[in-house]
This record gives sequence, structure tokens and C-alpha cells, in this order.
Amino acid sequence: MKDKVLVITNESINVNEEFSCDNLDIKSIPESLSKNFDITLVGRLSKKKKFHAIKIADVFAFKYIFSYLKFILQKNKKKKKLVNLIISITPFTFFASLIFFFFKRKPLIYLRSDGFQEYKKILGFFGPFIYGFMFAIVSKYSNLISCREHILKKKLGKIVNPSHLTKIWFNNLKEPFLSTEVRLLYIGRLNVEKGIFNLINLISEIKNNIQLTIITSKDKHHLVKKNSKINLLDNLDNEDLINAYDNCNIFILPSFTEGHPQVLDEALSRRRPVIVFEDIAHVNRDRKGIFVCKRKSKSLSEVIEFIVKNYNSVQNEIKDNLLPTKDDFIKDLSDNLKNL
Repeated sequence: MKDKVLVITNESINVNEEFSCDNLDIKSIPESLSKNFDITLVGRLSKKKKFHAIKIADVFAFKYIFSYLKFILQKNKKKKKLVNLIISITPFTFFASLIFFFFKRKPLIYLRSDGFQEYKKILGFFGPFIYGFMFAIVSKYSNLISCREHILKKKLGKIVNPSHLTKIWFNNLKEPFLSTEVRLLYIGRLNVEKGIFNLINLISEIKNNIQLTIITSKDKHHLVKKNSKINLLDNLDNEDLINAYDNCNIFILPSFTEGHPQVLDEALSRRRPVIVFEDIAHVNRDRKGIFVCKRKSKSLSEVIEFIVKNYNSVQNEIKDNLLPTKDDFIKDLSDNLKNL
């Protein structure tokens, strides 16, 4: 009999005709773990249909926090051997974690990014204090895992290397289309902390012929003003997503804060150079093909020009990267769940 695991998330989940979400991790992690565990997923309710279909049987979503917490409480009352996996610390998951304190259970909390920096960017001065309060309490009675050491803030915890990369990502590599037009690609949410609006402003200041393709949830497209340099696409499945990487020259991640952005490994697996800004220079981790620039249009233009001029040599360096795979990540995550 499989061990039972309750995956607790703050992400929005649609439960109409099928279960769906926009965050690939919330689809991928429960589905992959379901091979070895009996998985139940609980999140926040959304009336809008999402892009990624979640292919597990037990998915629940609640609009109000009281219903959300009641469900988690009842699950833990019924299942004495239930393992709880919380993905990220948010107000919803923070209150959920308090339940385990009273049950004297230790949930496994997976920290995907630096909440201190994210809350600062979203809420300003008080953001880190709010996250710090939640983190300080939760970390005292939980087992922590994270994608980077600094996210643990000197607390004990295991490090994993998240990845969505399967064999298909490394096959049928395509040469880039290099011309007078530079094709940039961004994949992610249209949130302030992701730096995408800042990037759009920087590109508008550059006179070079640059096209930026943004892949994000279609219901957020209205947040981007019409611009001849911007192309907007809805979220894509694996095969189309791989084609999107192949059709670009350079992948760019303008975030102000990141933990372990998996899109970088996806771009490198297709041998596309990557640009990040100084705010997240730490994501480099000695991988070849990642370039760091200042958050200024001149610096961005110069880095783009350097990459284009040296494209073949940059691609040859990228070949030497040893990238994490999805199988490795799920094995590490499963081992941590089994050891609770």
C-alpha cells in the first residue's frame, strides 16, 4: 500500500470539467509523486479554467481560508500516517501549518524561492517582516527542503535541484535563426517582482531591432501595453514550449528575486544563451552560457551584442553544462517524504 501524502499549496486551481492550474510545479510534482505515493492535492479555488491539466484523482480547492483549513484538519484527523507536503510559505499555507503544531506533526515544507525578497518587492518595507514572522514560526516545527542554501536562512534543511527536464528536451536540437533581428524570450508570470515590466521599458529604450516574446497566462495579457517589439503567447505544452526556445536567440529572466528558476535549465538544454540582471546573479551557479548585466538599457544592449557576435563559441560552452533532470528531482523529493 502506498503512503498517503497531502500536498498543500496556495496556487489557484480550477475544478470544473477537469482539474487545472497555471503553475507547472503544481501539476508536475503531485503527478510525479503519485507513482510512489497516494496523493491528495489541496489549493485555492479559481473559477477560471487554467492551462495545465492536473492528472490525479484527488484534487480539492476552496475559495475561503476557513474551508481550506477545515479540509486539512479533517484529513489529518482521519489519517494518522498522513505526510503533509507544503509548497511555499504564504498566508494560506502558514495557517495550515499551525494545524500540524497542535497535532505534533512535522510537515515537509518545500521553499522554491526567497520569500523575504519576494514580499519586499510586493509589499515594500513591511514585506520582509511579514514573511519573516511566518518563516520564524513555521521553521521551528517543520522539516525544510529548498532549491538553494541561502533560502533556508541558516536553518537545517535539505537541498534539491528542481527540474522539468526529460529526454525530449535534449533531443533534436535546432540551430538558431540569426539575422539583424534579435529574438528574446521570457516565460513566467506578469508580476512586479518578476521584473517583466522593467524589461519592457528597457527594451523600448534600445534602438536595435529587438523582438521580445512573452509566454504567460492569456488572462494576464491585458497587463502589457501594445508594442511593436512585444509578442504575447499563452502558456504552451512541452513540444510547443521547446519550439519557442528554439525560435529565440536569447532567453532573458528579468526577475528581481529568484531561487532556482527552472526556465534557465530549459533554455540551456536547447543551447540558448541566457541573460539575467545583477539582482539574481547567484542563479548562475557556474553554468556556462548565463550572462549577467546591469539593469540599464545600455548594459543590456552591450550584453546582447556580445552574445550575438560570439554565438557559436557561447553555444559550444553551453554543451559542457551538467543539467538536473526531472527524475533526479522527484527521487530526491520522494526520499525526503519517506524519511519523515
